[in-house]
Amino acid sequence: MKWSKTLIQTLRDNPQDAEIDSHKLLVRAGIVKKLAGGLYTYLPLGMRSLKKVQAIVRDEMDKAGALEIVMPILQPAELWRTTGRWDTMGPNMFKLKDRAEREAALGPTAEEEVTDLVKSVVGSYRQLPVTLYQIQWKFRDETRPRFGLMRSKEFLMKDGYSFDVDAEAADKTYWNMYHAYERIFARCGLKAVPVEADGGDMGDSQTHEFHVLADAGEDGIAFCEGCGYAANLEKAARKADFSASRDGASEAIEEVETPSARTIEEVSRFLGLEPSRFVKTLVYSADGKCVMVSVPGDRDVNEVKLKRFLGAKTLELAAFDDVLAVTGAEAGFVGPVSPADKTLRILADISLKGAFGRVTGANKNGYHIKNVDFSRDVSISEADYSDFVVAAAGDACPVCGKPIAIRRGIEVGQVFKLGTKYTDAFKAVYKNDKLEEKTIVMGCYGVGVSRTLQAVIEQSHDKDGIVWPASVSPYQVCICLLDPDTPEAVAVSDALESALEAKGIDVIVDDRAERPGVKFKDADLIGFTVRVVVGAKGLANGGVEIKLRSEDKSKTRIVAPELAADCIEGLLRG
Repeated sequence: MKWSKTLIQTLRDNPQDAEIDSHKLLVRAGIVKKLAGGLYTYLPLGMRSLKKVQAIVRDEMDKAGALEIVMPILQPAELWRTTGRWDTMGPNMFKLKDRAEREAALGPTAEEEVTDLVKSVVGSYRQLPVTLYQIQWKFRDETRPRFGLMRSKEFLMKDGYSFDVDAEAADKTYWNMYHAYERIFARCGLKAVPVEADGGDMGDSQTHEFHVLADAGEDGIAFCEGCGYAANLEKAARKADFSASRDGASEAIEEVETPSARTIEEVSRFLGLEPSRFVKTLVYSADGKCVMVSVPGDRDVNEVKLKRFLGAKTLELAAFDDVLAVTGAEAGFVGPVSPADKTLRILADISLKGAFGRVTGANKNGYHIKNVDFSRDVSISEADYSDFVVAAAGDACPVCGKPIAIRRGIEVGQVFKLGTKYTDAFKAVYKNDKLEEKTIVMGCYGVGVSRTLQAVIEQSHDKDGIVWPASVSPYQVCICLLDPDTPEAVAVSDALESALEAKGIDVIVDDRAERPGVKFKDADLIGFTVRVVVGAKGLANGGVEIKLRSEDKSKTRIVAPELAADCIEGLLRG
């Protein structure tokens, strides 16, 4: 392919709305072009790389025994109402009506759609197991689209769904897909870390996310260097430290006036005590019923853990009037000692079990209580102590006890054990060898194809531009033809292009009438895996110049033209 025959636009300056390096480079290198907030056009270079990611995903799915299908993007509302998710998916779902006033959605995912499909075509155990997948566009009405393809309104996703006869068979499929994902991301040139995660609205069973560790990642990852434990912060556990909660001796409680202080920071300054001595107490509405939760004053409530502990479908901070009614005070002055509503359920973080010498709200506006002893002053059941805080750097690993670190990650894929959540709702059953009806067991497997493309850039770039791995580079080789008007240089360039293409290597020839510096800068910006310089001067000195994009600028090879194709093939394979 000649540069002059394709459409490539490179930019010198960063786009004003780009916050992270990969977003800047996507636009500057001519990979995508913004249409509107959260909407991008994939330009020719971008489409080539996107197709290569798709090809890797498709190849590994096929090898793992999955079968490709394509389902409609437009999904009837009735499917979503069957599981109740029409109402619980929230405003991120694009909803619309057709001319007959029938409601539908632009699919953000496809569990309902695929379960309805399988229900209609699978009836016997002889048809199971089966795993179906599609590579299809998905739509989510993001409140604030940002970071380019990382959080956009329209994105390309591989979503796969497995159907098995029982939980044991589903477990085998789960790990089969898990290992296929490891291969997918490795082939894309990514260092992706699998981490334990929360299933959220998708399912309640085991799930792992695959994260590319990067400073620009939106997700926090708790990571233990000692044993390799890794979990999303929504899920991450820790071994509780009881020592700080049990220092000193238990004294009688004392009510103190704190008229102008209600936050932990304000009361800490007012009383001259460290935040760790305080208890942070919040009141939530879980499925419409109030519940109180207390955690150490220097920690934050993990609402995902809290929601899962309660088994709640909805969880939100209680309204002002509800807080006042159940505690007797406004937020900031509430605490676990004698709230107004004696039936109010009180939960506490496990690290507060047996704690004394704590400071809490007094359930009285303008007052706090000192010397609170959780064993003596708080009515809380043994079962209502649990891990309710967001894990932090330095916490003890729940597996080996060593300190955990917090890293940032970009989620590029996730595998779920869905169980029978969707097949129960759709009554998707099969008949076993005794003609008994059994519910099909499901799994779900997603890869953010377009997000993976950007994650490669975020993990592999330098000050000059993208550094593409050969597997997903838009063109693996860029031949910079420095003298397009010199017959000898053109002949060598054309011969090398043909030789490389015969080896299955894709090549672009920069045949523009531009200065060498412009061509080199564009080649580095776009990040082609190998750059070859063909010019009259170089040929006169014995050959062509070959350089890997990932190598230092000073590291180049001068190779005779007739040996160049074999040299390049070796570099790409290496």
